[in-house]
Amino acid sequence: MHCPYCADEDLRPEDDGAWLCTSCRRVFKVSFIGLRIPEVKR
Repeated sequence: MHCPYCADEDLRPEDDGAWLCTSCRRVFKVSFIGLRIPEVKR
């Protein structure tokens, strides 16, 4: 995993599922929305 802001890989877990980047000091969350299944064309 890497920070989406500075690309550093030194991340530390924070409260409520958040992550702290020790390089740029930003705290962020990542969420998974789902998978898109392609439509079948006949």
